[in-house]
Amino acid sequence: MTAASYLLERAWVDGAVHDDVLVEVEDGRFTSVTLPGHSRTFPRVATLQNVRDRRSTGDSAPTATRIPGLTIPGLANCHSHAFHRALRGRTQRERGTFWTWRDQMYAVAGRLDPDTYFALARATYREMAAAGITAVGEFHYLHHQPGGTPYADPNAMGLALVEAAREAGIRIALLDTVYLSSGFGKPVETAQLRYDDGDAAAWGARTQQLLGNVQRDGVVVGAAVHSVRAVPRDQLATVREAVDGTMPLHVHLSEQVAENDGCLAAYGVTPTRLLHDAGLLTPATTAVHATHLTDDDIRLLGETGTYADFCPTTERDLGDGIGPSRRLHEAGSRLTLGSDSHAVIDLFEEMRAVELDERLATRQRGHWTAAELLTAATTTGHESLGFADAGAIAVGNRADLVTLDPATPRTAGTGGDENTAVFAATAEDVTQVMVDGRVVVRQGDRADIGRELAAAIDTIWKGTA
Repeated sequence: MTAASYLLERAWVDGAVHDDVLVEVEDGRFTSVTLPGHSRTFPRVATLQNVRDRRSTGDSAPTATRIPGLTIPGLANCHSHAFHRALRGRTQRERGTFWTWRDQMYAVAGRLDPDTYFALARATYREMAAAGITAVGEFHYLHHQPGGTPYADPNAMGLALVEAAREAGIRIALLDTVYLSSGFGKPVETAQLRYDDGDAAAWGARTQQLLGNVQRDGVVVGAAVHSVRAVPRDQLATVREAVDGTMPLHVHLSEQVAENDGCLAAYGVTPTRLLHDAGLLTPATTAVHATHLTDDDIRLLGETGTYADFCPTTERDLGDGIGPSRRLHEAGSRLTLGSDSHAVIDLFEEMRAVELDERLATRQRGHWTAAELLTAATTTGHESLGFADAGAIAVGNRADLVTLDPATPRTAGTGGDENTAVFAATAEDVTQVMVDGRVVVRQGDRADIGRELAAAIDTIWKGTA
């Protein structure tokens, strides 16, 4: 990849917005980030004088391409079920309940094969890219054929997701999920047969095969425990051995009160305590939702440095509740964000919803600053997916740039800083997205993405009840 230079009209760098930020990119990474008018206050950022000195010795850079607008680092969508995108706008009919949502989700899951899943996922990931998302954590449990028979390649569905992300232009952490029970030891049934590997050892063997088949930049193979409902306690030790405390591990945790009640009835402890005692809460673990927690749960998640991934648009869509985001943060748990069921794909909405939901729950304002929420959606999110070299405009990092128009009806007059990004902007305000130094979304691409989504979703629903 050839070197390129960009002059960012305004950009969020090292926790603040600066004018006229010059970045140089080579081989998909930032090789220089220049803040005019600043001394070397930012240790990871080159100064204008540094660049002048370097160029005076003959080490020149190409002419900079100006990027107007407000530019932020790439966003990380840390929790995705790509096939749920086919449910948007359908599960609300006749008011809808969790059970009508689940029935339709199972209907979609039952119809997908590697080809149709690839088409749906590619379109969904293109929608994410257009929303400024440069990496996705795909919580993948749709493994086998209907009825549970493996494909000739037992990882055909996961590989379809990897290829879909590549064609969409974003990175993927494929979080291969162990799912063994319909609920606290009950056998899997109906669509769940596709999820089940039989036991955790068989899941681990298949995941190891996947690791051997996916060796490319921009792809992380991680793991997931679907939930304490779906993985019996006696299988958790095998999962712990497979991930070894280093592989990203994600788990749905205390999403609903019924899950907590079932865990207490089956094991006499909360889901958080169960995972802690199994050694599965570590700095490489992400607890997804973390909604209905006890004081002890919050303490355990914080003390272990476990990430907490909130998905507010899905949590409110399903009526799950509001999690204690600030208390988790103060205990030591690191916030990340996801779009989960894709009722909405808009990380700007997820960011501000964390603060706004806290206001509803506490009847007080001012729990999260814009900078904290933007950090959760960028740097921290990428770290939780295994991309520690992304999420910040800094030398050596992956060159991801997401540019917003600060003069739309939503953003005009809002100040053009991080508060604009978090508390005013939407995905529709994204004008350009660069991933690993390559522009993957430009203005005007949304109509084409919409047509691709419609075609993929129509194919899936055709013939369903």
